[in-house]
Amino acid sequence: MRAAYMFGAGDVRVIEVPDPTLEHSTDAIVRVVRACVCGSDLHPFHTMPETPGGRSMGHEFVGVVEDVGAEVRTVRPGQFVIAPFVWSCGECDFCRVGLQTSCRIGGVWNTKGSHGGQAEAVRVPLADGTLYPVDVDANDERIPALLTLSDVYCTGFHAAITAGVKPGSAVTVIGDGAVGLFAVRSARALGAERVILMGRHEARTELGRCFGATDVVAARGEEGITQVRELTDGDGTEFVLEAVGHLPAFEQAMGIVRPGGTVSRVGVPQYAVGPIGREQFNANVTITGGVAPARHYIERLLPQVLDGSVDAGAVFDAEVSLDDIADGYRQMDERRSLKVLVRP
Repeated sequence: MRAAYMFGAGDVRVIEVPDPTLEHSTDAIVRVVRACVCGSDLHPFHTMPETPGGRSMGHEFVGVVEDVGAEVRTVRPGQFVIAPFVWSCGECDFCRVGLQTSCRIGGVWNTKGSHGGQAEAVRVPLADGTLYPVDVDANDERIPALLTLSDVYCTGFHAAITAGVKPGSAVTVIGDGAVGLFAVRSARALGAERVILMGRHEARTELGRCFGATDVVAARGEEGITQVRELTDGDGTEFVLEAVGHLPAFEQAMGIVRPGGTVSRVGVPQYAVGPIGREQFNANVTITGGVAPARHYIERLLPQVLDGSVDAGAVFDAEVSLDDIADGYRQMDERRSLKVLVRP
C-alpha cells in the first residue's frame, strides 16, 4: 500500500510499504477514508534531521474497519470509525477517568510499532479502547467534520475545559489555526461572553468570528498584550487558551492573563523553559492544559457534528490526494491553507 513518510525537514514522500496485518488479537485493520495534515506535523517538517529510513506520518484519520482480532468486541468489519490521535486500552485506571493520553499500555501513532494515518490503511492497536464507531457510510458528507474529532476539535475543547471557562467570562485565544478556532467555538459553547482571538490571517479570523469570536487582535508580542489589555480595562482576561506551542505565544499568554486567571496550553510546546516565576506566583495564575484525551470527548461533541449545529468541517480549506500530500504540507507551511484534507 501507499503511505506518507518524512525523511527529513521538508522531505515528505509517498512510498510503497507492506499492507498492515493483525499482530495481536486486540488489533483492527482500518481502511483510511480521510486523513489530514496537522499543524503539529509542521514541527518535524521544519526541524527533522535527515532520516534514511523515513518515519511514517499522520495521527488524524477516519475509516472503515476491514478486519479485527479475535478479542475485539466493540467494532466489526464494515463499520465507519473515528481514530483518536492516541490509542488506548479503555480499561486501565487512567482510561476509566477519561485520561486516555496517559493509558498505561497505549501510545501515539507512529510510536511503539504503530504507523500513521496518512496512508491507505492502518493497524489499530487496542481497537476496543481506541476506535469510536459512528453510524454513517464512507460517502457521508459529514466525514470531514467527523475527522476533526480525531484531534483538533477535541483539542480546542480540552483547552476550554481545562481552563474552566464559565458562563459570562472573558477569554483570549492565541492562535488562529484549527485548534485555536475550535477553542473559540468551545469557549462560546461553555458560555463565555467575550472571546478575543489573536491571529493575523484574515480568512482564519473571519472563520473565528463565525465560530463566536467577539474581537480579533492581529498584533503579537507586547503590542498584542497591550491591545488585549486595552480591550479589557487594563486587566487582561480570566482565561487564556494558548494553541500555538511556541515560546512567544506562551509569553504572550502570561502577559494577558489577569490576576487569579488561568492559562491553558494545548499547542505542543516547542520549548523547554517558560516564564513561571515570582510574577505569576504573586498573581495567583494557574497554568494547565496538556495533551487532549480526544477519545474521552468524542461522545460529548459528536451530536453537534452529526446534526450540523457545528460546521466543524469548515476548517478544511484544501484537499489533496495521498500522492500529493507533500504539496499539502507546503500549503500549510506557507499559510496558504488552514488545514488540508487528504483523500487516500
